[in-house]
Amino acid sequence: MEMLYGINEWLVFGVAVILFFLATEAGFWTASSRRSDVDEAGRSEIGTLQGAILGLLALLLGFTFSMALSRYEVRKMMVLDESNAIGTTYLRAQILPEPQKTEISRLLRQYVDFRLEGAQPGKFQEAIAQSEKLHDQLWLQASAVENRGPRELITALFLQSLNEMIDIHAKRLRAIMDRIPAIVLLLLFGVTISGMALIGYGCGFGNKRHFIMRLVMAGLIAMVIVVIIDLDNPQRGLIRISQQSMMSLRESINKPAP
Repeated sequence: MEMLYGINEWLVFGVAVILFFLATEAGFWTASSRRSDVDEAGRSEIGTLQGAILGLLALLLGFTFSMALSRYEVRKMMVLDESNAIGTTYLRAQILPEPQKTEISRLLRQYVDFRLEGAQPGKFQEAIAQSEKLHDQLWLQASAVENRGPRELITALFLQSLNEMIDIHAKRLRAIMDRIPAIVLLLLFGVTISGMALIGYGCGFGNKRHFIMRLVMAGLIAMVIVVIIDLDNPQRGLIRISQQSMMSLRESINKPAP
């Protein structure tokens, strides 16, 4: 199921529409061949089953969409939290003695650049590796300040903000890796295909085929599923997490000193 996150969204949408529509066609032709064998009581029972499986599908779609949206909101808030933590670390670095002040400020500017670069498709792993290298360099500079004494309070404040910045990096990385379980997506596809087949089966007992209506329904459900997958994939897709807070931070810390 992980392969779904590496495929173009329009391709996923097209394949899903075809699968769902073919399921309705299979159900329709199966019912058409048995139309004369099913009485009114049997058709009523099929209608009950249709309502039950569509209710289950609606519940599963809503549940899965809620999971994806909650993860999206967490990732969005983590960008703001991280930009605030980096900004605080940068401000506290300005009261450190030289040469650590200049060197730490330079490293933090690079760090912001790498965090923004990691939001671009295909550059995530490289940006994370560079960010973690900068963590080590920043910590070495902080250790050098601490060894110089006697500014215990200033050093403690800076170390606190630096430690928080590194912790938020780990939390944000965990939030990016946190995905909807594959079994949930498999269940969603399975219930959708079963539901569409049963809808087609029920339509097969009528006198009209309703080709367009079944195609539209397949398209709508496929669209919802694609949005769920897109929300759950922060590294690519149509729905991207805004990096505006990080971009504003970069502009702020790159301004020349007054």
